Amino acid sequence: MNSGDTAWVLTSAALVLLMTPGLALFYGGMVRSKSVLNMMMMSFGAIGVVGVIWTLYGYSMAFGNDVGGGLLGSPSEFFGLSSLMGTNGIDGGFASSDLVFTVPSMAFVAFQAVFAIITVALISGAIADRAKFGTWLVFTAVWATVVYFPVAHWVFAFDGAESEVGGWIANRLLVIDFAGGTAVHINAGAAGLALAIVLGKRVGWQRDPMRPHNLPLVMIGAGLLWFGWFGFNAGSALAANGQAAEVFVNTMVATCAAMLGWLVTEKLRDGRATSLGGASGVVAGLVAITPSCSAVSPLGAIALGAVAGVLCALAVGLKYRLGFDDSLDVVGVHLVGGVVGTIAVGFVGTAAATAGVDGLLYGGGVDQLWRQSVGAGAVLVYSFVLTYAIGYVLQKTIGFRIDTEDEVVGIDSVAHVESAYDFHQAFGGVRATQTTTATRPAVPAGAEEKERVEA
Repeated sequence: MNSGDTAWVLTSAALVLLMTPGLALFYGGMVRSKSVLNMMMMSFGAIGVVGVIWTLYGYSMAFGNDVGGGLLGSPSEFFGLSSLMGTNGIDGGFASSDLVFTVPSMAFVAFQAVFAIITVALISGAIADRAKFGTWLVFTAVWATVVYFPVAHWVFAFDGAESEVGGWIANRLLVIDFAGGTAVHINAGAAGLALAIVLGKRVGWQRDPMRPHNLPLVMIGAGLLWFGWFGFNAGSALAANGQAAEVFVNTMVATCAAMLGWLVTEKLRDGRATSLGGASGVVAGLVAITPSCSAVSPLGAIALGAVAGVLCALAVGLKYRLGFDDSLDVVGVHLVGGVVGTIAVGFVGTAAATAGVDGLLYGGGVDQLWRQSVGAGAVLVYSFVLTYAIGYVLQKTIGFRIDTEDEVVGIDSVAHVESAYDFHQAFGGVRATQTTTATRPAVPAGAEEKERVEA
């Protein structure tokens, strides 16, 4: 066990956990004020549900010894995580008796748990304003079990790390996906598309204005995502070493370039660069560099980020042309950005980077390109088909979409009996907190004005 590596992985796990509240702010600011609490609660709900089932059986399904041709880990091997507890007591200390490379297995469990959490939370942006909260919690448990845990096994479970035999994408197809372009972003983006189709369009979509209600929240959320993403990517080195530093720099510069690419696209297309565009460009760059951060040079990262910023900015308009209501652009940013970043390894990967593979533009031919393309396509199709089936069954049984009248009134007041902003208290005067207009006693003319002046 290496104490420096362990400290970095545990710190990275905390950074990635912070990304989900950051996502809640990012998504919460993008919806209308009548939906902000529900939008944020969907992210927090994902933390609760996925955190529990990951401990029970999710980690085992993802990283247990393979039980079926690289498709699934044994659900019972690490059930409840009890088998990973304990120390060997060397020199009277607490060195873990169960390791993944040079870090305790429990540190690896914590790090991968927050990956599972944010992947599920990302999907919620596609169905903002119109999903029953209780059904959403059921969906998170089912989807994580049926879709995410198997895909995480495919992509993240390497032979000989925690299990003897791992997943097929990592070990047979040899796809380079350093931190989850396929397992996280393509997976969540395809799922978001499927759910948006199942639940249908919001009431008034493309007719009523559905502008973000709080852009400062959006930018704060994007900043927290950027901050936490260094744990997401650099933490995936599972060590405090040169690869983590290399990945850190690539993550930083690709995101900068993507933000600029998105803003330039807006300026040329719409005549103005917006704060929402800047925040979205940040996320697009983070998504695109995630699978490729160990495979490209800093110059390649800048090029990849710029391309991703432009393509994602253009892709968010596809929903209007194709007629699906992806409320907060999960498809345009995460699905498109994830595909761009994953396939880009086959073009701009360089053997000088720690992944050690040359792409097409570096003389490596098409070998890595076809591998990246097959891996991305397999996850996309699997996630879309299974998510559509799960969403359809939930809609037909317990109901997934709220009633039209409730949607018009606002899901916050209906589902949670709360309001994000107490306008009545803010503007109702000093006596508004004590009594309503209907119950207030009559007062002499001019008395209220005198009372307000005195107050």
